Amino acid sequence: MAEPALAPRLLDTLQDALQRAERPRPRAVARWPHAHWLAVGTVCLGAFLGQLTASVTSLVFPALEQRFDAGFAAVEWVSLSYLLVLVALLAPVGRLSDLVGRKTMYLGGFAVFAAASLGAGLAGSLTVLVACRAVQAVGGAMMQANSVALVARGVPERAMRTALGIQAAAQALGLALGPTLGGLLVTHASWRWAFWVNVPIGVLGILAGWFLLPRTFPDGRPARPARSARSKDAGGRFDLTGLLLLAGASTALLLALSAASGLPLPGWAVAALAVLAVLAAAGLVRQERRADRPIVPPGLVNTPGIRAGLVVALIGYLLLFCPLVLEPVVLAGRGVPAATAGVVITALPAAFALAATVGGGLLPRGWSDAVRCRAGALLAAAGLLVLAVLPAPGAGAAVGPLLAAGYGLGLLLPANNALVMRAIPAQSSAVGGGLVNMVRSLGTALGTALPVLAVHLAGAASGGRAVLLLLAAVAVLAARLSAR
Repeated sequence: MAEPALAPRLLDTLQDALQRAERPRPRAVARWPHAHWLAVGTVCLGAFLGQLTASVTSLVFPALEQRFDAGFAAVEWVSLSYLLVLVALLAPVGRLSDLVGRKTMYLGGFAVFAAASLGAGLAGSLTVLVACRAVQAVGGAMMQANSVALVARGVPERAMRTALGIQAAAQALGLALGPTLGGLLVTHASWRWAFWVNVPIGVLGILAGWFLLPRTFPDGRPARPARSARSKDAGGRFDLTGLLLLAGASTALLLALSAASGLPLPGWAVAALAVLAVLAAAGLVRQERRADRPIVPPGLVNTPGIRAGLVVALIGYLLLFCPLVLEPVVLAGRGVPAATAGVVITALPAAFALAATVGGGLLPRGWSDAVRCRAGALLAAAGLLVLAVLPAPGAGAAVGPLLAAGYGLGLLLPANNALVMRAIPAQSSAVGGGLVNMVRSLGTALGTALPVLAVHLAGAASGGRAVLLLLAAVAVLAARLSAR
């Protein structure tokens, strides 16, 4: 019998070593009947950290413009670089975690995230800061791709719903706390602390995970399928070409939007980016029709209920993050201090967090998820419309419309996610969850880019009003799509 090739044998040896490197919890922890809640708490640290970073960054944009003498279109890449890397890595990191261990990958995510946050706070140029944010996204992907699986593995079946609800509450808390914390740090300390604040949380996450998370492979070595079966499956397991095309299309599109928003690029480069975005998108459609296991499965996406739900998910995160980027600029133009602006803007994610966690219980019991989606989308549309037509309101006048918009989105998105996951066949649930995460990140990226374009073209006041009117119309579209 011929000897196996050297490279596969080395890969198997490395995989075995990584699997064995996962340390078990102390026996006292593992034997405690309620130890699974300690694991859930550790996962909540990562959930909180990821959403805190997402919402705190928008408050530092004006300070970064002044510090680096850069335009809004350049500064927005502090957020966009993070989002693009996150979209590209969620799927491959999830697959790699199955091979080397979810606990190992999750703890590594905390380490990468904390180290990159330290570097971001020390950055002496905008280019270095953007690069650190991209590395930070690597750590974010390592945590996000494993969080739900760690909860699912770490708790008994009877506690699953409660554990996932607690994780969602941790995400909501991070999202709600970010604007206020960012405004206070920028006003009373420095924009650098908006990144350094992640470091102690990351260190705490590493320590907690080391002692409180169970091993991915309790026996130290999972059963291995035969080499032939593994090789056969490997070719169809992950669509690398599709991933590269998706990353290329989204990056080119956002770069083109940034150029239109004032990023200093020559005209030929902008045209080339636009052409590249179209070609990559067309190539992605063609690739996904041919791939054995596509990252964007046409069979799922083309199902009417799923297709509409994914569009609504993208719209929902566009509506959520667009005001978080826009309102600090609008309020700064009216002379509102960053700390005050942060408190005002907190109304949106705080109301979202409240509605997403407990707000649904205030609705009539007979309301279906589709009805909740429509009600939430229309409430968000009303809040955004009022915010748009208010004649240059003071900071306090914006709180009410932001509360309405946030509460509406908190009703819309959980109900829509439930509809999407219910429509996806059980054997495709993991793929469906990945699609929801993907469109959520893309919606967030567009929500970051759109305000920058509007402010560049029409100024903070007029551009902001135009964006809010557009968002209100898009929210009405989401309500219409939810009537499916």
